[in-house]
Amino acid sequence: MANYISDAKKLLNAEYDAIIKVNDTIDNMRVLSTNEKAKDEFGVFLLQANGEISCYVFDEIFIVGRVTGFENLPDAIEAWINDEV
Repeated sequence: MANYISDAKKLLNAEYDAIIKVNDTIDNMRVLSTNEKAKDEFGVFLLQANGEISCYVFDEIFIVGRVTGFENLPDAIEAWINDEV
């Protein structure tokens, strides 16, 4: 399990080829799922402390999108698939 910290724009102290996996943490939120949609762009679904789900969109180690407040993981994944994130 890797532990990542971000500055809201990119992962700090992470290599450009870092691969985020399930059960890693980003900003103290546990990674529940990941999904690659396009080359070098992938969604990471995180469990917030309040029980809601966040989706971060990454291009390598850069955060290019973020949506929080999903009630459950299927809703977050559906939004990602439908380009709503």
